[in-house]
Amino acid sequence: MDFALILFVLSIVSGVLWFYDVFKARKLRAPGTPDPWWVEYGASFFPVILPIFLLRSFWLEPFRIPSGSMIPTLQVGDFILVNKYAYGIRLPVLNKKIIEVGEPRRGDVMVFRYPHDMRQDYIKRVIGLPGDRVEYLNKRLLINGEAQPVTAAGDYLVPGSLDVFKRFGEKVGGRDYSVLNNPEAPAFVPDQLVIPHAFAGSCQNTREGTRCTVPPGHYFVMGDNRDQSADSRFWGFVPDENIVGRAFFIWFHADRILPPAGVDFGRIGSFQ
Repeated sequence: MDFALILFVLSIVSGVLWFYDVFKARKLRAPGTPDPWWVEYGASFFPVILPIFLLRSFWLEPFRIPSGSMIPTLQVGDFILVNKYAYGIRLPVLNKKIIEVGEPRRGDVMVFRYPHDMRQDYIKRVIGLPGDRVEYLNKRLLINGEAQPVTAAGDYLVPGSLDVFKRFGEKVGGRDYSVLNNPEAPAFVPDQLVIPHAFAGSCQNTREGTRCTVPPGHYFVMGDNRDQSADSRFWGFVPDENIVGRAFFIWFHADRILPPAGVDFGRIGSFQ
C-alpha cells in the first residue's frame, strides 16, 4: 500500500480522536479518571503523526536507491532526500499540483512515479524539457541539435562487481556530472525492449541510437549509468503529474538494510 496514503489515513483518524477527546470526551470524564484506551493508543499519536505527514507531503521525503541505474552519481544503498517543494506544491495522495513554485531543469536528478506502474518510484536525470529534441546517437547526447560537452575521465570499477566501464564528464543545463558507458553495449535500443506508450510516435530508434521530441507537459529522463538504465529511451516520457520532487542530498549509505550493513560515511553529502 502507498505509504503516503497510510500516513494520510492515520492522520485523519488520530486527528478526529484527538479533537473529540480535547473538546468533548475530556470534559465528561471525572477528575482523575485515566484516559480510555482509544485516547492512549489513538489520539496520542496525532501530535506525532501530523508533523511527519506534513513534512513528508509538502517538503522533504526520504528514499533509498535500490538499483545501479544512476551510478556513479548515486550508488545502491544511498539514502537520499527529495525536495517535494521544488517543483510545486501538490495535494498529498492525489499528487495534483495546486501551487506553481518551480519546474524541472535540464540536469536535475528527479524522483517520479513510473508511468507504467504508479506504485513504483523511479529516479533519473532530466535530459529533455517539453518541446526539446533529444538525440542519443553513438552514445553522445544532443539537445536541440547541439552536442552536450563531454570529457573522458578514465575507467570506472562498478562497486560490488568486476564490471569496468568508461567514465565521462557530461554537462547539461549548466550542471556537471559523470556518466558511464559500457564499450561492449550497443548504442541503439532494440525494438523488442521498447514498452508501448502514448507518444511512441515522437521517438525513432535506429542503429545509431534514439531520437525523440518531448511532448508538452512531459520530460525525457535518462540514468547516468547509460547502458544499465531503463529510462525514456525504453518506456517513454514522464508526465508532469507523475513528478515527486528533486533529489538533492545523500544523508546515509548502507549496502544492506539488515545487519551487517556496509555503512559508508564517505557517501554522505550533496550531489548534483
